[in-house]
Parts: sequence; C-alpha cells; structure tokens
Amino acid sequence: MGLTKQYLRYVPGPIFNVIASLKSNAVFVELRAQVGRYVAAGACENVIIWDSKTGEKINTLLGEKHCVTVLKTSPNNRQIAVGYEDGVVRLFDLHSGECLVTFSGHKSAVTCLSFDTDGMRLVSGAKDTNIIVWDTVSEAGLFRLSGHKGPITKCCFLESQNILVSSSIDTLVKFWDLDTHHCFKTLVGHRSEVWDMVVMKDDRYLVTGCSDSELRVWKIRFPNAEEEDEKQKATPKKARNDSDEEEKEDEDDEKDDEDDDNSILQCTKIGTILRQGRDRVLSMTTDASRSILACHGMDSIVELFRFHSEEEIQKIFSKRQRKFKKQNPDSKEEFTVALQDEVLRIKSIQASAKVKAIDIYVSSKEELKLLVLLRGNSFEIHVADTKISNKNEMTKVGALSIPGHRTDVRALSFSSDKIALASASGESLKIWNRGSQNCIRTMACDYALSILFATGDRNVIVATKTGKLQIFDIAAGRLLEEIPAHEKEAWSVAMSPDLRGIASGGADKKVKFWQFELVPDLAGEQMEEDGRGHGKRLSLAHTRTLQLEEDVLCVKFSPDHRLIAVSLLDSTVKIFFVDTLKFFLSLYGHKFPVLCMDISYDSSTIITGGADRNIKIWGLDFGDCHRSIFAHEDSILGLQFVSKTHLFFSCGKDGKLKQWDADNFENITTLSGHHGQVWTLAVSEDGKYVGTAGHDRSIRLWERTQEPLVLEDERETQREAEADQALALGEDRVIPGIKAGEEASLPGRKTVETERAAERIMEAVEVHKEVSQQLAEYRDKLDQHKQSGKDVSQTPVAPQTHPLMVAYDTTDPDRYLLKVLRQVKSSEVEEALLVLPFHYVCSLLTLLDQLLQKGWETELVMRILLFIVRVHHGPLSNTPSLLSILNRLQSVARKRVDEVRDRIGFNLAGLQYLQRELEEREAVQLFADASDRVKQKRKQRRNKDKAKQRAILTL
Repeated sequence: MGLTKQYLRYVPGPIFNVIASLKSNAVFVELRAQVGRYVAAGACENVIIWDSKTGEKINTLLGEKHCVTVLKTSPNNRQIAVGYEDGVVRLFDLHSGECLVTFSGHKSAVTCLSFDTDGMRLVSGAKDTNIIVWDTVSEAGLFRLSGHKGPITKCCFLESQNILVSSSIDTLVKFWDLDTHHCFKTLVGHRSEVWDMVVMKDDRYLVTGCSDSELRVWKIRFPNAEEEDEKQKATPKKARNDSDEEEKEDEDDEKDDEDDDNSILQCTKIGTILRQGRDRVLSMTTDASRSILACHGMDSIVELFRFHSEEEIQKIFSKRQRKFKKQNPDSKEEFTVALQDEVLRIKSIQASAKVKAIDIYVSSKEELKLLVLLRGNSFEIHVADTKISNKNEMTKVGALSIPGHRTDVRALSFSSDKIALASASGESLKIWNRGSQNCIRTMACDYALSILFATGDRNVIVATKTGKLQIFDIAAGRLLEEIPAHEKEAWSVAMSPDLRGIASGGADKKVKFWQFELVPDLAGEQMEEDGRGHGKRLSLAHTRTLQLEEDVLCVKFSPDHRLIAVSLLDSTVKIFFVDTLKFFLSLYGHKFPVLCMDISYDSSTIITGGADRNIKIWGLDFGDCHRSIFAHEDSILGLQFVSKTHLFFSCGKDGKLKQWDADNFENITTLSGHHGQVWTLAVSEDGKYVGTAGHDRSIRLWERTQEPLVLEDERETQREAEADQALALGEDRVIPGIKAGEEASLPGRKTVETERAAERIMEAVEVHKEVSQQLAEYRDKLDQHKQSGKDVSQTPVAPQTHPLMVAYDTTDPDRYLLKVLRQVKSSEVEEALLVLPFHYVCSLLTLLDQLLQKGWETELVMRILLFIVRVHHGPLSNTPSLLSILNRLQSVARKRVDEVRDRIGFNLAGLQYLQRELEEREAVQLFADASDRVKQKRKQRRNKDKAKQRAILTL
C-alpha cells in the first residue's frame, strides 16, 4: 500500500464587515443596566451586540451554519430569542452569551417571534405556515398550530386573555384559544397580504398593515369581561358612542364577525390610518406600554403614531362635546369620538437610506429612542420626547456605519506582510487590520472591479467600472490620482513580477502596461508651508498597449516575467510574450468566458475558471489541457495558487470555497460558510490565510492549521454528514393518536440529534436488560453457594461492570438509565421517544415503573411516562402483560406527584416567610434611618442657632 498524501487543514476564522444582515432585524438590549445604548443585530449566522456610542462589538452570540432571520428580547431583558433560516429557535443569555436552549420544530425559516408578558412562553411562526408555542421554563414545545395557508408574518399574545393572534400572507388574521388549542375566530376583511400587525393599548386595538398605504385599526372587545364590569359600574357614555360609530362604519366583510355572539372576543374595524408611503408595510413595532406605534415601508420614511389612554380620550371627548353644545345649544345630537381623536400622528423621520427594520424604547424619563436598521449595512438612532406633537422633531444621536461596506465587496487583496487586507465595493475602499479585524481607513471610490497593493504596501490601486485606475494613499487616507485607463470597464489589474509596474485589461479590448513613477505631490500644501517644498507621490506612466479582438476579462503575469495570459470574452485565453507582445498560445475549451485564472510559482501550470462551472488545468509549455474538473455548481469567480505549491483555491456563486491539488487533480476540502455568492478571494503571501467576500456582505478569513488532513478520512466524514442529513430530511413518521391536518399537533421535528438520542435510549434499555440479567444470575449463584455451604474460595465472581456504565461513572443499571434519559435535551425528548419501536416502549415502561417506585427524578420520569401513554394508549391498553404495570403506575404516579407538589408548596411557603422577615427587617431599618436623619437635622439646626447667638453676642 502506497503512502497517503497529507495536507494541512484550513479552519474558519473571524468574520467581519457585517454590521447587520439584510435577512434579520435589530433590537435594543439591556446590558450593564443600560437600555437604549446597546443594539443586537443578526450578522449572518451570528448575533452581534454593538455599543451605539463607541461603535465597538460588546459580544457575539455564535450560531452554527444557517443565517439569522429574526430577533426578540424577553420581557425581563435577560434573554434574547434568535430564529434561524433552517427553522431552529435558540434562546441566549445576554450577559454570558451562552445558548440556553435550542428549539427545533419548523421546517423552514422562522419569520416572527414573540414572548408573553411573563416571558414564560415563546411563540414562533415560520414560512412553513405553522405556529409553535414553546415553554421557556421546561425548555420544551407545548403544541403546534396549523391553519394558515401562507407564511406567518406576525404572532403576538393578548395580555388580558390566554389568546394568540397571528397574521399571514394568506390575507387572514386568526385568533387562537391557547387553552383548547384551536382557532375560534378569523378576520377576512383584508384584500391583500397582511405583512405585519401589532396589538395596542391593553389589548384594545389591533392594527394591521397590508400591501397598500393604509393601516387598518380594529377594536377588540371581550363581551364576558365587559358584562362583569357593567355589573360593578355603569357603562360609560363613550362606550355607547363607540359602539354606535362602529355599527355605522362596519363593512360587509366584518358583519359575520360582529354577529358572532358566541365568540369570547369581538373584533370590529373602526377606521384606517393613511400612511405617507405608497408601498406595502414592511414592519411595525411598539414600545413596552403599547402606546406608541412605529411603521415603515420599502422607502426611507419611518412614521410614528401615539394611541391615547382612556383618560386622555375622555378629556378630548368632554372638551369637544362642551364646545359642540355651546355652538348648538338646542341640538340633542350626541357627539362621538372619531379614530383621529384616539390616535395622534407624530412627525415622520427621514432616514439616510431605505429602512429594513425598526425598534422602539421609551426610558423612565419619557425619552423615546428609535432604532432604524438600514438596508445599507448600518443603523441609526433617533431620540425625541414622548410628549410628541406635530411640531417637535426627532434628533439623530448616533449611527454605526464604519465597520462595514454599504454594498457587496467585489475585490480583496492582502498586503505583502499579510498584516493588512484591502477590500473594495461599489462605494468605498477599506483597509482592515487582519489581526483585530478593525477598519483602519475608509476612502470613497468608484465601483471597484479589481484591487491590489502597490510596491511597498503604502498605496492601493483600484480598477473601476468607469475604466479608471484610482491610486490611494493609505497613510493619508486620500485619493492621489485618477487615471482614465480604459474607455469602458477596467475588469482586471495584475502586478508585474519585477514589482515595477502593472497591467490592466478592460472592456475596450485593450491591455495596457503601466510603469510606477514618483511625481511631485501638488496637494502637499502643508509641506510647502513648512518650507520643504512639494513631496513625491506614486503615479503610473503608460508604456505599451496590446490591442485585442474581444473584451479583456482577466490579466495575469507568469512569475518568471516571460508570459502574460489574457482572458477574452470569446471564452479563450491568449498567451503572449511580455517583452515583444507576440502571440504564443491559445487555450480554448471553455464553453463560456473565463472569469478568473492564475499561474503557478514555477510558471509551468495555468488554471482557468469560467462561467461554465469548470476548472481547467493547462501546461504552459505546449498549451495542453491536463485535466478539466467540474468544480462548482455555478459560475467560478475566483482562483488563486498558494505560494510555492501547486495547491489552489476556488470560489463561486454556489457560496463555497474549495481547495484543490493541481498535481493529483483532487478536491482536498470544501469550506462552507457564506450565505450566497462568493465574489472574490485572496490568498496571503505565505498561504496561511485565505480571505473571501460574498453577497452576504461578510468578509471571512480561513486560517491554515497544523492539523493534518487525510483525503480518505475527509471523504468518510462527508459521507456520514450526507447520511445524517438524509436521515433528518426523510419522510415524516406517522404519530399514533394524531390525525393529519389537525389544527394542534406535536411541536417538534425529526433531526439528527433526536435520532441519536433515540439510539442512546435503546442502547441504554439493552444494557439495563443485560446487566440486570447478569446481576440476577449472580445473586442466584450466590444464594446457591451459601445454601450448599461450599468453601469461600469457590464463591462466584461478580460480573464486570459494563463499559458504558463505567463511562457514566455508575454501577447501578437504574442510575445509568436515568443519566441517559437526563442527557437528552428537554426540547428533543418527545421526538426521541417517537422513534422507539413498540417493544422498546414496553421495556421502557417497565423500567420507568422501577424508577418511579424509588422516587428518582419524578418530574422527568412522569413527563416521559405521560407522553408514552398518550401516544401509545391503544396498543398499551390492549397488551395484557402491561395492564398490571399500568394500574400500579396509576397509584404510584399520583403518590409521587403529590409528594413533589407538597415539597414545592413547603419550599414556597418557607421562601415567602423569609421574604416577609426581610421586608419587616428592612422596614425597621428604614424607619431607623429616617429617625436618625431627623435627629441629625435637629442637631444641625441647634448648632446653627447657637452660632447665630454667638455672632450676635460678639457684635
């Protein structure tokens, strides 16, 4: 067997240039006892917490593979719920940054999250049209609600009742009774998609936003609660007026809803609010008191509205009624309150770019802070007083834009010492410190297509879409010169191996050669004032031009400075001699144009990648094609050799970075991380770092480690990952006792983790059975030995402890089973139990009986027991051998639950007693402090009086 070639592994490194992803929103979070200063925003698969004052990263909540889609903070501001593109919801602790629990239930991207008032329940909606309610205390799902026919856009709890409201793109708004798990009311009055909604003012108003410029306002009433209130006090006059007005303004679509007397809730449309924007509502949000409403569309305008309280509405109503009676003393007409009297429009905010998401926070000083997340990878913070009228304006107090480009990064380049990394996009050029990932310089530039560091790493040359070559000074942070190099796009620039010049290729069918030169810096005014004269700056002098028949897409020099390769629009690569510019070779074989290429360090091999998704490896001696590799699933946009090797990297529109061996023509590894196309890549001079930039606006570094990579092991790992993925994405299992199409169902879904957890449970049941049998046989032999009276030397040997039980540090099979069950995540227990075959369920039921009789982990055992009995009730009740166990479990379970309930009640009573003791002690101390203060004040007053008397006597 031959030797296996080994490589060094590249691992993902830091991610930067992302302030906030376009797929996610941003919210205020409380850190260091401050709210309104720190902002959490989704950044690809992570969540970054920013300090809006200093622009620094405070913390990063690490995700896994999929992009963040929605964020929501808990009412106590200690946790933050994060929804991902794969349907997973994670709950993070804001202070430690640790993931507390992972909920897996949706099959597609999570679109909305909402907590109840206490933060005990979390509801999530997704594109799979399902709504799932999670219990954040027990870390498990409660139930799944199905009924919408389109992606869910918003879910929220009604604080006064145990009711959930949901909206969807299917134009429906549904009300769900969380006690019975069914939909009891549906609003069908919307003509188009409902993109967002909010509940205002103690669940009295429902505001929905659709595909037009109107906000529809609905009045929510609970007839049963109102009847109870009417028994205690008389109905206010305003309520009758509202009811009359609603009956007049109801449309035909809402008549069915109003006539539904049996419903516990009535929702009637009372009017609309006209927005300034003409496009659809993108999102809406409210403050904690649900009195201020903010909304925005696809433009850059954010509109604010304030809903008056009952007292304010009554004052407005009384004032208007008195005025009406003064003007019409003989009129008997009763005056009514209109919607415009209940809602106050606040002056709109004009953001600096299109708005993606917003969030509101109102401080204790009645100061309103508005967070505006922009589509240009930045956010702004505006501040105003909550006592808002149409006259006062909101002030912009902060913005964060420096740590990221506004548009996609199209070009990357490492400096020769690999300390700096230059990135260029459609609007700016940024210089980054590779070690700290901090932005050192930001300079405005035209739409960049290619970039490189000039000799000495003090200047950067950018080839732009307008055909210009822009030269920037890094130290001064300014543009030195703009050279109109090409009449159309300048697609590529390449450094000559002697480091004395560059070559540029453009869409004007020309390759131009440039020489570096130093010219007087006419902008050096400071030097002239100091009497030192003008300094020198870098410039380019045009030396030669190579005219071609097609547009030039890419240019590369050979390291020996003998040849230059030019990629043309006709899908060929022409190779010329550098000194004479005479034609040498023509490489043809690509079906689409070659977009990128590179030449090896020994000038013997050239690699080309094009829009046909193939990488071709050519010999530069005769132009023969050594190998053609189908490399990516979409166009290849970047290729570069690792210095001093024949290893190279490639990237493409499929979002993957791949490493290849040009000698063996093998794919070494595939690195996935970007969420979208990868536009460009750059390899450092020593090959230790690889930088990539993609459509997700992130710049990622990949670092070479000393860990060896064996191809056979890598292939085996990939096959296992594919098998696990296929297992997790297989057909849904049939759940006993639950019919397809029901509104309520189980919240979990099958994943790789649940399958592995089920395997561990089955393995634990087998080990328990085996070890219990061995122990029983050992006890029988031991009893027989004692009865026979044989010699002590012939005593039976105890069986050895099972290796798995040794790993769990126990010799008791019951303890081992309990530890295995305890290690299954709380959110995955039910899905893991559904995988178990029925004979394992019967065995597990018997073992749970033993655990329950011993009183171990009553809560966990009862949860598993109840789920098994509920799901497999039919087969279990029809199994004669299990009837005695079920009857015994019924009595034992009730006894154990009563014991746990009594223990909890005792502990709660003890804590309440301690609380009362502390409150009484603090009250005594408080009064003692007050009396001490009074005595001190009296003493000071006496001293002042004595001082006055002394002064008078002295005079």
